[in-house]
Amino acid sequence: MKISSDIKPISYLKSHAADILKQINETHRPIIITQNGEPRAVVQDPDSYDNMKNAIGILKLLSQGEEDIKQGRTKTQEEVFNNIETLLAMNDK
Repeated sequence: MKISSDIKPISYLKSHAADILKQINETHRPIIITQNGEPRAVVQDPDSYDNMKNAIGILKLLSQGEEDIKQGRTKTQEEVFNNIETLLAMNDK
């Protein structure tokens, strides 16, 4: 995969929008759009975008979890299950 084939000037986007949409949906590779030789936008298929957002969300949760561990904000498995049982018992009333 050559990234240079996935970089297009804005003039190409204007005249080949349908081709770009076909390419990104078939290859799942984003297209970088340039203006005056500078990257200005990325066009990506919806599935790849959703996958990227989900991956970023998971990484954010992992980072927050690591910070919680560093700060000592942890509970034992027994404490977690006891809290769940207490909450469930309260909801049954």
